[in-house]
Amino acid sequence: MFVDVLGRVCSAQAFTAAAVSTDSIDLGNVTPKREIAVGEPMGFALAVKVAASSTTVLVEIIQATDGPLTAGIVVLAQRTFLSADMPLGRVIFMPLPQNPTVAGPLRFLGLRVTPAGGAATVTLDAWLTTHSLFSVPPQAHAKGYTIS
Repeated sequence: MFVDVLGRVCSAQAFTAAAVSTDSIDLGNVTPKREIAVGEPMGFALAVKVAASSTTVLVEIIQATDGPLTAGIVVLAQRTFLSADMPLGRVIFMPLPQNPTVAGPLRFLGLRVTPAGGAATVTLDAWLTTHSLFSVPPQAHAKGYTIS
């Protein structure tokens, strides 16, 4: 798996309540607007650095009109995870929709994470990547046979 540090939006960021990623991707203020994920599928890779201790974790891919991701927010994609879905070391790919908004993309792209219930916390690394460069760590599976 390749990680471009310029595409990173979270680096061991602890989420204890609803919050946006510490960084955002600046798509630039050019005409025509840069529409990523058209052609080569793209999305955000999430790596769990500290397992979720909340009941659920809502992860949203958002666009905004400002770098700190606080103004004009549009949710492009979202997924709710159970805490069991986010153990330490898990990597997850969340795809960006192609042509996400009729008006075209906003300038800044990032994440909003909302842990809920219990001690409500999760720590993540997250970065923008193409789907073809994303891979999950190999997993051991049961043999399905016994030796006697």
